[in-house]
Amino acid sequence: MYTGNPDVPDDVFDDILSQVSEFVRTRVVPRENEIMASDAVPADLRAQAAEMGLFGYAIPQKWGGLGLDLVQDVELAMEFGYTSLAVRSMFGTNNGIAGQVLVAFGTEEQKERWLPGIASGDVVASFALTEPGAGSNPAGLRTTAAEDGGGWVIDGSKQFITNAPDAGLFVVFARLRPAPEKGNGIAVFLVPADAPGVEVGAKDAKMGQEGASTAEVFFRGVRVGPEALVGGDAEVGYRAAMTSLARGRVHIAALAVGCAQRALDESVSYAASATQGGSVIGDFQLVQAMLADQKVGVEAGRALVRDTARRYVTGDDRRVGPSVAKLYCTEMAGRAADLAVQVHGGAGYMREVAVERLYRDVRLLRLYEGTSEIQRLIIGGALVRRARSEAR
Repeated sequence: MYTGNPDVPDDVFDDILSQVSEFVRTRVVPRENEIMASDAVPADLRAQAAEMGLFGYAIPQKWGGLGLDLVQDVELAMEFGYTSLAVRSMFGTNNGIAGQVLVAFGTEEQKERWLPGIASGDVVASFALTEPGAGSNPAGLRTTAAEDGGGWVIDGSKQFITNAPDAGLFVVFARLRPAPEKGNGIAVFLVPADAPGVEVGAKDAKMGQEGASTAEVFFRGVRVGPEALVGGDAEVGYRAAMTSLARGRVHIAALAVGCAQRALDESVSYAASATQGGSVIGDFQLVQAMLADQKVGVEAGRALVRDTARRYVTGDDRRVGPSVAKLYCTEMAGRAADLAVQVHGGAGYMREVAVERLYRDVRLLRLYEGTSEIQRLIIGGALVRRARSEAR
């Protein structure tokens, strides 16, 4: 049973959540079009986020973070999802899939070396897993790490790597050469961005989420010492990837709920004020039905995310539950954004109208941290395996 986070009691967390909500609603929302037009998060917003501790809110206090657990994380994520997702992306990898690999699997020396800088925002950590043939399924990795004189030589490339243009550290997943006799042969390495042989490609041009940076990363004969191997253990890799992705899926589900809430709020506001043929469109029953569908999705998603986060923290379910939450909430957010555009009519198709940006932004949520199709395979496969086990 979840009994709260002793490091950050409820009253302290309430203050943090209130500050984040105010930051999102009063500082970020008014500048969404600026972020979209410039394809960048303004420096003053980045500085304020760092000052608030947002680059390390999920990093333990021992290393300079705020020490929030996943139950508290999802509450912040629902606020971050209310506005331009680029702002959350700016510090998302530090707290999420990259930072959590170090928190959960790093040696004390590795944590001491990297986590304080990650928590402060002085170091941006990027999670370098995805490749052209290995996205949602890490088993297809082709990047290699060959043993060499006690250290390693890394060769390969990664794509769609969030925060790569700004990264100070890459958390790199690679296939070991020679392949070990046991395990799946995937290991994780900490590679400084300025290491010789590391090259970051041009910033990707994307459908949405302007201001969030992704790029290809190339590793050409990159030499790292034995201290770069996460956990000091070559068998840690695959487990680190799966654990970090599962936690990240709960976070993404919460982001999706925040996006859907924004879609609902924009829809209600427009329906209550716009007119058609002399009547307020919110009086039309079919418009009310669209609002109702959005509301039901938001409330169901919020409840699911909170329950999933609690079960993750207690250890009751750290595999199937995160996939259930991500699948439902990201698909629901897509429907909510689509309905928001429909409620707005032609106005919803116009650039600089909030729901137009939202419609494009949320599409990515169904792709990263494992596609909707991968979540269905995880859920369905687990149900079948459980049934077979119970029948024996």
